[in-house]
Amino acid sequence: MNTNWVKVVLAAFFEVFWVIGLKHADDFWTWTGTVIAIIVSFYLMIMAGKKLPVGTVYAVFVGLGTAGTVFSDIVFFGEPFKIAKVILILVLLGGVIGLKLVTKDIDKEGVES
Repeated sequence: MNTNWVKVVLAAFFEVFWVIGLKHADDFWTWTGTVIAIIVSFYLMIMAGKKLPVGTVYAVFVGLGTAGTVFSDIVFFGEPFKIAKVILILVLLGGVIGLKLVTKDIDKEGVES
């Protein structure tokens, strides 16, 4: 996996934190952490989008972020575990992995998008 795809995965990781933060932040420090997570998440996604197809980057970003958020809700916040929800998340992740596999990694040196 090249560094641009690592940026997308890290961006999705930070997306989980800011989505949770939007729901649970209630003081200055939790809101500060939420804003920092938003900035880091979008910065990484934008940087990856300069070298990779932006539609694929966005789909992978949202798919991984959604799966991470649902997983976090179940594990950390007591959301009920439902097999249908897990199956649908697995279908979503299958689509994300499929998009990644069919996308060519072409890094063009010196070319700005």
